Amino acid sequence: MYKRFIVKLTEEERADLQSMVKTGKAAANKLLHARILLKADTSELGPAWSDEQIGEAVEASTATVQRVRQRFVEESLEAALHRKQTPRQYVPVLDGEAEAHLVALACSHPPEGRCRWTIRLLTHKMVELQYVEHIGRETIRLALKKINLSLG
Repeated sequence: MYKRFIVKLTEEERADLQSMVKTGKAAANKLLHARILLKADTSELGPAWSDEQIGEAVEASTATVQRVRQRFVEESLEAALHRKQTPRQYVPVLDGEAEAHLVALACSHPPEGRCRWTIRLLTHKMVELQYVEHIGRETIRLALKKINLSLG
């Protein structure tokens, strides 16, 4: 099978990867990717195994072997060793001010006809009072748990 991404390690890169694998003092994923690169090496010192052989030897799928190969060729050794970071940014729904309003609301008297606040009531009241645009019950529950506030 034709390999589109050919791995050629320098002597220094090869020595670093071998010492990493030999000591075993790294994350399991990093060690797996190091073993893949060592087996895929097509330089004079490398075995130049096929993706299927490497996959069987290190117990990884051929897709993983291909991805590691590709990241090494297109980016760098470091990029091939580490997992790709997710570009997602999570914006918290409750900031400090909204959390303070939640605590004040939970500590206040419950609505007419109720003996206590429920998470569902707090959720609806937070939106009704426009402290937040929308919020889920789980977010309210986690916020109350974080500040160690029990509704019961």
